[in-house]
Amino acid sequence: MKAFKLRSPAFGPGGEIPPKYTCDGSAVSPPLRWTEPPPGTQGFALLVADLDDAMGVSVHWVLYGVPVSVRELPEGVPRQGTVAGVGTQGLNDLGGTGYDAPCPPRGPAHRYFFRLYALDSALALPPDQTKGDLLKACSGHLLARVELIGRYKRKESSLNQPPHPCLLAGALREGRQGH
Repeated sequence: MKAFKLRSPAFGPGGEIPPKYTCDGSAVSPPLRWTEPPPGTQGFALLVADLDDAMGVSVHWVLYGVPVSVRELPEGVPRQGTVAGVGTQGLNDLGGTGYDAPCPPRGPAHRYFFRLYALDSALALPPDQTKGDLLKACSGHLLARVELIGRYKRKESSLNQPPHPCLLAGALREGRQGH
């Protein structure tokens, strides 16, 4: 059996996330694809987080209840609780549902991990669960985990533009400087 892998046609492992998928662009979720999961897989869950946030790991996307038949997520998954053919979305660390685009502050590139979990159970959680809720529900059901890391550093020209609304909301609510 081939190894279970997660990839994106938008960026390679360790590569730069294109601005389109960040606060400097359209802020839509990138397309993701994965290979055949381990036998016994009944569903998938996805977490996306910034490993370099000044306040610790910052969660950008919580997705669960992804059907076992799905092998890719399209670009621009709508920011709503349940998306037909995709799954159910939880809360990101800014308190919103769905994908929160990378928007790091001035400085070195931040690393964003896209972590896909193959589970032996189809999770039937309601929308707007947190990362903690998801990990608790996954406990004892994990068959495999794959990861894709992308990097993003804001360009100097984008730093002179008004801050993205997500950045303002997060900074005001949590005293954070980026995400």
